[in-house]
Amino acid sequence: MNDLTSISDLPAFRRRGGLRGRSLIPVGGERDVSVNRVPRDILPLPPEETHRSIAWRPGIFGALDIGTTKMTCLIGKGEADGSIQVLGHGWRRSHGIRSGSIVDIREAEAAIRATVGQAEEAAERRMDSLVVNLSCGRPLSRLVDAQIPIGGREVTAGDVQRLIAEGQARAWMEGREVIHTLPIGYVVDSIPGIADPIGHQCEELATRMHVVDMNSSALRTLDAVLQHAELKLDGLVASPFASGISVLAAEERELGVTVVEMGGGTTSLAVFCEGKLLHTAQIRVGGLHVTRDIAGVLSTSLETAERLKTMYGAAQMGSDDQREILSVPLIGENSDRLVRLQRSKVISVIQPRIEETLELVRQSLDNAGLGRLANGRVVLTGGASLLEGIVPVATRILGRPVRMGKPQNIYGLPETAAASAGFSTAAGLLAWAAGADRDFGDISAPEPRPRGLVKRLVGFIRNNV
Repeated sequence: MNDLTSISDLPAFRRRGGLRGRSLIPVGGERDVSVNRVPRDILPLPPEETHRSIAWRPGIFGALDIGTTKMTCLIGKGEADGSIQVLGHGWRRSHGIRSGSIVDIREAEAAIRATVGQAEEAAERRMDSLVVNLSCGRPLSRLVDAQIPIGGREVTAGDVQRLIAEGQARAWMEGREVIHTLPIGYVVDSIPGIADPIGHQCEELATRMHVVDMNSSALRTLDAVLQHAELKLDGLVASPFASGISVLAAEERELGVTVVEMGGGTTSLAVFCEGKLLHTAQIRVGGLHVTRDIAGVLSTSLETAERLKTMYGAAQMGSDDQREILSVPLIGENSDRLVRLQRSKVISVIQPRIEETLELVRQSLDNAGLGRLANGRVVLTGGASLLEGIVPVATRILGRPVRMGKPQNIYGLPETAAASAGFSTAAGLLAWAAGADRDFGDISAPEPRPRGLVKRLVGFIRNNV
């Protein structure tokens, strides 16, 4: 169709100014307008080039997810087809951990030794270093702006390093250690959206960086526990960041999505857009709080409460829940008694806590200052997200489309784990160790303070690998 086509030759709906409401949906005996639609000449976009498989790092890598309720160690390697093969796994109950933080060094060390040892035995390989999840030390997420003068010449790699160092100096806070430094984009003389400024000529170079840091003392404690267990810290990755790597498609991260990882002691979230990690946050409420609520209200043990939650729990009431009767053992003076109660009683304890958690997630997203970037789809993952009926509840409370997420393109996880969200963080950590970190441009630049622990750790790793 050329630009001189007579208006009278166009279909009626186009003369009215385009599609309005349901104008193209045939009603009753009306004919389908698409039958006689005037064909249009359209210049389609060229087809996408075939996506190449991820170029994994050679070798075998280890990952350790230190959770409040369970610890998981995975040992594996990247395959040529872009997948990851788990060669050995260890999976045990956590001890010495509360809300993601180490509270008992000896118990935590023993649990880490047992978990890693189980994975090493299965893989028939000893691991000296591991990538570990960051959930302790009250991690904080901040956006930091930095700029440096260039003077009209060509931008060099050294200029980019100076710019990053300037941003890290601005981000430095007493008693905190920077874990992630993720440039969101560069600005060349007020022109935004520059992916790589090297080679551009400009007067001023600027960037906005996403910085994630943590309490220094918590990092020192974690490093000491790993050393006692004869392990080296090969890297730290924020838990929701790792989960996002394992459960999201690259196109989702490009279009905009929020991962909500519902763990045992904490619920954490990560916002992605245009392939970048824009924001993380942590809420100190998780599945263990639901278990404690059940145990307290029903006067039963934590073990029984966990079983009730896992086998009979749900995020919202169903029509048959009042007819299903459960037998629950009591604790205390009546420990030899069984009390009979409706399943709806258990759900009535679970539902308020789940709704409270999701409301805190919504509040965190609304307060993140990201505007529409935080309004995309939400992907729920983590062991505490496996409650029946949680997706419609989350959709209602968050006001966003919601789906469940599980690890993708990873094989050899613990039995039934391929369909479980409880191993998302561990799977993402292993992918990060194998090379997925290169997609996000995390910069391991020196800390602005010479005595920074991360600087010493990174220097030690570089000098001994």
